[in-house]
This record gives sequence, C-alpha cells and structure tokens, in this order.
Amino acid sequence: MVRLHKAFQQSTRRARQQRIRLLWLGAAMASAMAMASPMGQMINGVLMESYAILSRPFWPGPTRLEWVQEAEEVANMERLILLEKENQRLKELLGLPSVPRGTSLKAPVIARSPAVWWRQLTLGRGSRHGIRIGYAVVGPGGLMGRITAVTTNTAQVTLITDPTSRIGVLVARTNHHGLLSGLGSGRPVLRFLTENPRTIPGDVVVTSAASTLVPGGIPVGVVQNVDHNRAPAPEAVVQPSAPIDAIAWAEVLLQAPPELVQ
Repeated sequence: MVRLHKAFQQSTRRARQQRIRLLWLGAAMASAMAMASPMGQMINGVLMESYAILSRPFWPGPTRLEWVQEAEEVANMERLILLEKENQRLKELLGLPSVPRGTSLKAPVIARSPAVWWRQLTLGRGSRHGIRIGYAVVGPGGLMGRITAVTTNTAQVTLITDPTSRIGVLVARTNHHGLLSGLGSGRPVLRFLTENPRTIPGDVVVTSAASTLVPGGIPVGVVQNVDHNRAPAPEAVVQPSAPIDAIAWAEVLLQAPPELVQ
C-alpha cells in the first residue's frame, strides 16, 4: 500500500511537471508566432496544432466542467439567499408586510424576450415539479405575476406589468382597495374604487384578501404619484417592489388562488 501511494505521488508529480513543460512550450510558441514572419507563422501554426494534440490529455475534462457548473449554481443560490435576507431586513425597517409563506418552489428564469420584456417570462420548472396555472409568482420583495401556461418542465409567467394583468390590491396604510393594471412598461397603475382614497406617494400596496386571483397580503409595490384628476376615481403609479426588470430566480407559491380553492 505504501509503495502504491509513493508510486501515485511520483506519477502525479511527473504529470504535473509534464503539464507545466507543455504550458511553457505553448507560451513560447505563441510568443514566437506573434513575432515571426508570415512563413514562420505558417510553420508555427503547424507546431501549435501539434501542441494542442499533445496537451489534450491535460485539458479540463467533463468532471471539472461539472464542478464549475455546480459551484456557479451554489454561488447563485447563496446570492439569492443574501438578497432575501437583505430584503427582509429592509422590509422590517420600512414596516412592509412579509410575503405569505406556504409551500413554495424556487425556479430559474430561463427565457425572456426583449419584445415582451414587461409582459412575460419563462421559468425552468413545470407541471412535473407541481406548478399549476393560476399560481402566484414572487421575487425578492414582492409579487411578480401569475402562472398562465405550463408544460412538463417550464412555466410561463404573466407579469403584473403586462397590459392584460388585473390584480385586486389595497393600500396598507389607508385600507383603500383598487385594481392594479399593467401598462406594458415598468410601472403598473392602481385604479381606486373610491373618489377619495387618501393615498400619498410612499404608501405601500399589497394584494387584497378579497382578490380571487392571488393570496392576500403579498407586497406589490410603493405608490410613486397620485393623479386626483382622473375620473371616476383617482389613479396612482406604482413602483413594483420586486426587481421585475432584472430577475434571475423566482419563487412559485404552490397554493391555489381563492377562486380555485372554492
């Protein structure tokens, strides 16, 4: 056993030394190609091809590629956890309500077209992971949209900024209800149901418990400005609290909306 261990160490040392020699050789050949004449560059090109063949056994293999990919996935998840912790801390400082926590599933954003940037995106999880049409989708900070189409391994999300999106919401401070409608841009509009909602910029908007589409109490955004001259009731522009424009991972709430539960 000791002999095998020593032989392994010697073999590894020889392989490392051989790889270093090949790397130095490659660097020297590359420098020579940069300084050589056209004819010399042609000859050196042949030598570089030979070097590539000789050094191929020392190239990073599939196992190393898998290590790199796994490390990237771990790093992405760590960044997501840190973002969630930071968002939770900020929400506590600002007095924002927390996203209701039931059974949920994290899913990567795998497709998004610039033509429908504020309308839809595609997640890399689907029906075989338990996702169904109608489920709410949240990001760090609040509501992003709803699942509107599902395949076995993917799910399409219609964002709250999509012109077809209509979500029942309320202003947390005044408890005044309204309808959040997408405009196809970065900020949806809140159309109030009363003539005097007493809403001011900075008010927090959450989903209404009376909504038939999503669970109540999910943070949606913050009022940016209010147009009191709109008829029949004022309207407010809302800045979404979730980073809809730059989201890499989302969370699907695996609970049916009220209209499907009844």
